[in-house]
Amino acid sequence: MNRKLIRTTLADVKARREATQQRDRTNDRSNDRSNGGAPRTGMPSPRPSPQPSSIQVRKRQPPPAETHAEIYYYKKQIDAHTPMVLVLQDGEEIEGTIEWYDRGALKINRRAAPNLLVLKRNIKYIYKAEDRVPRERAEQGHVEEEAVTEVVES
Repeated sequence: MNRKLIRTTLADVKARREATQQRDRTNDRSNDRSNGGAPRTGMPSPRPSPQPSSIQVRKRQPPPAETHAEIYYYKKQIDAHTPMVLVLQDGEEIEGTIEWYDRGALKINRRAAPNLLVLKRNIKYIYKAEDRVPRERAEQGHVEEEAVTEVVES
């Protein structure tokens, strides 16, 4: 896609002005001949409708509705057999690898449990299992933060 910014130059404007003036002159001469050399009435001749310029301004295209980022992400995780965690709308977590995807569903392979077909509308969010923070570490971090705030307050 060419995203070059088009601006008219002063030379383009002058050339267009000269072209319209020259066209008006030739139209006036042809009108004089058609009148049989009769004097003009003093009324200006109707101007021809402006012709579109050689440089056309394009309207800005709206962004695409589909960026294919979701498809790319699923394909990457499927190819790498990345363990994923799906958090459903009700808070339930499902861990497994994505076997395939569809417009409205994901098939999840699980090690110690049956495979599942999960509808996308029931998924709140997805993340990699390696990014999961163990609850013990999260609680320790919270306790450490409280200890730090107590020391600062003292």
